[in-house]
Amino acid sequence: MAEQNHLYLVDGSSYIFRAYHRLPPLTNRHGTPAGAVYGYTAMLWKLADGLNKADGPTHMAVILDASEETHRNKMYDQYKANRPPPPEDLIPQFPLIRVATRAFSIPCIEENGLEADDIIACYTYAAVRAGWKVTIVSSDKDLMQLVDEGKVDMLDTMNDRRIGVTEVLEKFGVGPEKVGDVLALMGDSVDNVPGVPGIGPKTATQLIQQYGDLETVLASTHEITKPKLKQNLIEHAEMARLSRRLVELVCDSPLPEPLEDLALKGIPPEPLREFLEDQGFKSLLNRVGKDGGASSGGARPIDVMASRPAPSAKPAEKEKITVDRTQYEAVVTEEALDRWIAEAKAQGYVAIDTETDNLDNITAKLAGVSLATQPNKACYIPIGHVGGDLLSDAPKQLPADLVLGKLKPLFEDPAVLKIAHNLKYDWVMFAKAGIDVAPYDDTLVMSFDLDAGRSNHGLDELAQAHFEHECISFKSVCGVGAKQISFDKVPLDAATEYAAEDADICLRLWLRLKPRLTEEGLTRVYQMVDRPLVATVGKMERRGIKVDRDYLAKLSGTFATEIAALEQRVYEAANGPFTIGSPQQLGQVLFDRLGLQGGRKGKSGQYSTDVNELERLAGEGVDVARLVLDWRQLTKLKSTYTDALQAQINAQTKRVHTSYSLSGAQTGRLASTEPNLQNIPIRTEIGRQIRDAFVAEPGHVLMSADYSQIELRLAAHMADVPQLKEAFAKGEDIHAMTAEELFGTVDRDTRGKAKTVNFAILYGISSWGLAGRLGVPKDEGKAIIDRYFTRFPGIRAYIDETLAFVRENGFTRTLFGRKTHFPNIRAPNPSFRAGAERAAINAPIQGTSADLIKRAMNRMDDALLEAGLDDVRMLLQVHDELVFEVPEGKEEAAASVVRKVMANAAEPALKLDVPLDVEVGWGPNWGAAH
Repeated sequence: MAEQNHLYLVDGSSYIFRAYHRLPPLTNRHGTPAGAVYGYTAMLWKLADGLNKADGPTHMAVILDASEETHRNKMYDQYKANRPPPPEDLIPQFPLIRVATRAFSIPCIEENGLEADDIIACYTYAAVRAGWKVTIVSSDKDLMQLVDEGKVDMLDTMNDRRIGVTEVLEKFGVGPEKVGDVLALMGDSVDNVPGVPGIGPKTATQLIQQYGDLETVLASTHEITKPKLKQNLIEHAEMARLSRRLVELVCDSPLPEPLEDLALKGIPPEPLREFLEDQGFKSLLNRVGKDGGASSGGARPIDVMASRPAPSAKPAEKEKITVDRTQYEAVVTEEALDRWIAEAKAQGYVAIDTETDNLDNITAKLAGVSLATQPNKACYIPIGHVGGDLLSDAPKQLPADLVLGKLKPLFEDPAVLKIAHNLKYDWVMFAKAGIDVAPYDDTLVMSFDLDAGRSNHGLDELAQAHFEHECISFKSVCGVGAKQISFDKVPLDAATEYAAEDADICLRLWLRLKPRLTEEGLTRVYQMVDRPLVATVGKMERRGIKVDRDYLAKLSGTFATEIAALEQRVYEAANGPFTIGSPQQLGQVLFDRLGLQGGRKGKSGQYSTDVNELERLAGEGVDVARLVLDWRQLTKLKSTYTDALQAQINAQTKRVHTSYSLSGAQTGRLASTEPNLQNIPIRTEIGRQIRDAFVAEPGHVLMSADYSQIELRLAAHMADVPQLKEAFAKGEDIHAMTAEELFGTVDRDTRGKAKTVNFAILYGISSWGLAGRLGVPKDEGKAIIDRYFTRFPGIRAYIDETLAFVRENGFTRTLFGRKTHFPNIRAPNPSFRAGAERAAINAPIQGTSADLIKRAMNRMDDALLEAGLDDVRMLLQVHDELVFEVPEGKEEAAASVVRKVMANAAEPALKLDVPLDVEVGWGPNWGAAH
């Protein structure tokens, strides 16, 4: 049976405007504006690369609007009258975009008198009649009228999702064939389709669900009981009928080009190369390939990115800038504020920043907001400044309510991109004021995705690293020590220079970093994983988690008693008292007083007493070493948690609000501070006791959802290990299976050893290190590793390939494309180099694990809302675990949703060869939920 033809129709207009608003105002080598051209070219290339090869296109075309005047303007002269003209710098890019499309040898179709939607409709109907399958690459609601189960679907590349009949029903409450009736009633402000006054999406859907179509609704007004709705339907019946004709798609116009002429025949290299060279798009030009070809042949010869050379691992060269702080403006009048807001709206993007009276965004109050629209063009809007002392008055400033009221429409405007550095902090500050900032970019997250492992990501550090610019320091405006003041007391001139500079530098960073995401293949992880996490984590931080203060106080007392008892046992084992917390005294006791062998002295002349040294001695049966390890853990947990947590309970919310760092661990894992919840021991009784202090509100339970053995599962997939994949698919005990493979027998001892080996191998452990962990001679440690690689050759191959890649490129990648750089991978120092190699072996696995739980987190609130569980709140993330607060009686329903979201976190971006198992439990506190 012949393969079914599959036509992809790309809504080119949506690509153009997305590219224009998402990229800075770049120019090509001729000096012509080309930011939209570059973005459009990269997006079209990404589409071609990302298409599912088994369900990919046999035919493709990009559809564009030829002119603004169509038959709809004759029907209604106000059609699209509200639309502003295209931005001035976008107009010269339209012809170049057509050239770009044809450079890919993909047909670019437009027709005078028809909108792109109409052309798409004509091709869709013609292809379906011919027995073809059609995919429309767009998220335009008007085109949803064309969706047809099994025949026509849509691909929303912005959100990486397919739109079928089910999705149309979810959006409109009716099938595709009724979408036009709903649109006719509700109207469309973007296209200036009038609709019926007072009828929004919800009412329109209810009417069509009840009466079936527009004409039946208009004929049934005598049945409608709401007076205003009835009156509007009667008075505006003809306008509703006009609207129905305006939204109806033309589907019977002659095709500008025959269907057969849209066949994909590969991408001849020369037109594409010539176009990229002419534009000066060097990074895109590199993707064409060294052999000069743009494709690799085969039935779907459009996968041009697969063979591109790896992006350079070298940091970008510095760009010396000039910052003129004299141009910054303090906005203290309503007229000035309106001017800045208008400019931001007209431009379509704006950098924003907040200044507050302290660093805790849960308790902090806004001192002011800064904006930047161009380099050296920035302002500061003070709203919460007070006098520096009791004798001085507050400076002139606009009322906070007025400023925030005017900023809210701008910060929530979907047509204006908000740019910030460490936006999570600002997002929480604005959320407290009732402002939901969206859409947004975060330059801290961009920097982390681009340069994790080779730079810090603070604004001051990045200004120095990228621009050789030294920002005004916080201490220079606020002072230090006892004389330090909060920012709301800083004089307005100094506050303006400091705050406006932050927004200015943030904007410059965005202009510099944003293009690199596309050039270095990091758009996917930024858009799909890390950027959405800003709001996700911001919500979690605001929610916090309840902590039982009385229980903590009691536990602190218990720990203090146990610590005192441990100290006495240490003194007995050490033949006398000493200061246990002093590394110098401990070293002298161990290697001088007790005469233990193997002591190592550092450059200072002191003996090493780090955890590795103490674990070595404890493994040799030295009691004092084991007792000191216990003492260290208990004193650290007491000071870090049972004591400190009591002071960290928020006075207003009575909850603890940990702060998550989105750039904390270079592999992509989140890190938390104040308190750090990542370091609570997982398997120990002491760790469970601390978790018992985290409790649910009355009438609720805490629910824990934890990925089971996720790194081993990912290793089985990434290394393609048949035995491990089969064992996970069958739900078998993976450690028992490994014990059987390695030791020929399964008991408690061999299973424990197998578990250690399974995880240690993934962290690049040496034979010496494994021998130490298992308490066996080094030769036996090496034999076990050799046996492991013999049984599981895929793991050996994965390690070898990962090391070869990182040595050549300087970084590793996760399954979602996340980069982790390893500057020491070629270090002359063997110790540094070995450390980088061990970290590099695990980075793709641990990083993919981090990507998965982040994807689950980003989807969780919407999934719970869709299931009617909007009162279930996600509170914490700790490595592979999520913690929720759930109303009693909704545990099973919540567990079902949570488990499904986490288990399917990889899809649809990728399909894993192993199932992701999620263990869910609940109870009155966090400890009981495990």
